[in-house]
Amino acid sequence: MRIPQTNGAPDRPASIPAPRSPSRDAAEAALVEHYPALVRLAHLILSPALGRHRRVLAAHALVQRGLARSRGARAGTDSGGAAPAVPPPRTAEAPEPSAHDWLRARVVRGALRPPLTVSTGVALPKALGLRVFPRAGGTDELALDRALAAAEPATRAALALTALEGLAPSSVIALLHAAGVAAPEQAMDSAARLRANCAPDAAELLRGPEFDPCTVHLRPTDLLGRRRRVRLAALTGVLGLLAGTAVALGREPEPPPQPVVSAAPEDVVPVRVPAERWADTSRVDFTAWPARGERATDADLVRRASAAWKGDSPGAAVSEPPSLLYAGVVDGRNVVLLHTGRTLVRYTESGAGLPRTSLVETRADDSDVTTAAAVVLARAGGRTRYLLAPWITEAGVRDLRKPGAAARSLRITADGATEPVTDTGSRSGPGGCTGVTALQLRSSTRIVEDHAFLLVDLGGLSPTHLTWTPLPSPGSPARRPHEATGPLGLAAWSHSACSLPLLRDSGVRSVNRWEFAAQTLPEHAGRALWICSRADTWEGTGRVDVTVEVPGRAVPVTTVRATAACGRFGQDVLAGTYWSAPTGRRYLLAAGSRRVLGIGAEGAVKAGVRGQVLAVGADTSEPFRLTGHLPGGSSMPGWTARSVEGSG
Repeated sequence: MRIPQTNGAPDRPASIPAPRSPSRDAAEAALVEHYPALVRLAHLILSPALGRHRRVLAAHALVQRGLARSRGARAGTDSGGAAPAVPPPRTAEAPEPSAHDWLRARVVRGALRPPLTVSTGVALPKALGLRVFPRAGGTDELALDRALAAAEPATRAALALTALEGLAPSSVIALLHAAGVAAPEQAMDSAARLRANCAPDAAELLRGPEFDPCTVHLRPTDLLGRRRRVRLAALTGVLGLLAGTAVALGREPEPPPQPVVSAAPEDVVPVRVPAERWADTSRVDFTAWPARGERATDADLVRRASAAWKGDSPGAAVSEPPSLLYAGVVDGRNVVLLHTGRTLVRYTESGAGLPRTSLVETRADDSDVTTAAAVVLARAGGRTRYLLAPWITEAGVRDLRKPGAAARSLRITADGATEPVTDTGSRSGPGGCTGVTALQLRSSTRIVEDHAFLLVDLGGLSPTHLTWTPLPSPGSPARRPHEATGPLGLAAWSHSACSLPLLRDSGVRSVNRWEFAAQTLPEHAGRALWICSRADTWEGTGRVDVTVEVPGRAVPVTTVRATAACGRFGQDVLAGTYWSAPTGRRYLLAAGSRRVLGIGAEGAVKAGVRGQVLAVGADTSEPFRLTGHLPGGSSMPGWTARSVEGSG
């Protein structure tokens, strides 16, 4: 968003007077008193493109310069968009305005400047040899941080001013207008939508230490890189001294060797991401992966992989150069991984003389800290090797069918490649599914604290992320998907694990197990738990599988493809089926999600009930129809199945 610059102050609504400057003493006192809040405000508005380190330093610099006298500014006025100077103390006849409001307006105006102005026009505090960044948060904080990074600067400012500063909408609009925002009302609307989509409340998250640039972690910069640069500088100095001596003696030094370029001018040369970018960016995905592997410097191998991708992909000729993620030898095969921005590419050379090549390309756009956490390097004999993201610090494997067993630690090489992992999900015994193997990974505290998650291999280049949404508490808001690494999440997925192989090779990105309703079964037969498992693909389509879990069994009810149901944009669900009690009597069972106020059945069974669950005797197995009643008088159709065998 570009902030219009004018020769004078921005136009203001006629009803809003220009703010007057406080006395110097009052401004200095307000700066000291409100410094943490002002720095937090600046940090939230500043562009995430600065990186976490520079963003923290820029926020402190903006606030520390809050009292600086701008060149060409008059006391109490803005000139050329510059900040007003602090005037001499006011007399008793002229009442002093709020110094805090005045400083806040200056901070907002400074933070809304384009990132280039902030990064070059402000003398940043120095942190030589160190990188600073706020404390990492959980999944809720990470989701809000990603939403803020995608929002316009004015939207971030409007959210911060309302959620943190507690300003009324009219005051926020006036402040943004004075700061040069062209459409402050639109920014307020966008901030309101962002806050409404955040659970829990954005204000609660923004006040936490994860968004506090005054409480930061310190990490050294690249120590090995600094050592290499020092040695290189020393070597350069010695060579320069020798060259100068040779010239002084009348000898002409030999020209330096020219680099050998193996790629033709029309070849695609992959880019290489700095090794530490993942720890200093708000976009933690495949774009933050550095080039790794023992053959990452093999220009000929990388060139062959790039040429194969260019010849195989129709869009390669007009796309940006891909980034190199990995090049190495895996089980006797050369493997190269490339990321094109939209897709993930794996190039493999195999055979005794490596004559055979293969290329696999899949969608990988809009990845995140979990779905970009691992890539399949190779599969052979029911065993899989993975390459883990640079932000993964712990890795283990577990059998989802055994929730009580501890995860087994997984050996990882220095380049991030794992030992072979046996895919127990591909084995079936006389009893059917005997186990499903999942990766249990943990992210570095440099990006998020206490964040472990599950991935399962379903045939794609990227393993599938598993989450779990438990039953909602009575009267509480809808819950968001949880990571399924806790005891309850693991116990829940132990019932659904054997349904995962059915999704193999279908491009599934994530699967969420949503427990949307529970009911007591007739005849004291126990409890039924209604599950809607949603599988989202990289293309954006979704498939849902509705299951009812009765004592001792998990029985499928129905499958619906190409639907938004059971997700963020389809939170109302109603399903029903026939069920036979241990006595042999048949019942119609139905259940709806938390907003369902009543259920009606028509067709072979006619019944109605207020509430979220229905259980009625039925001496038939003929088709029936369900209708759910929602708030406001609206209704929705339900999904039905013919029968479910007895629980006994």
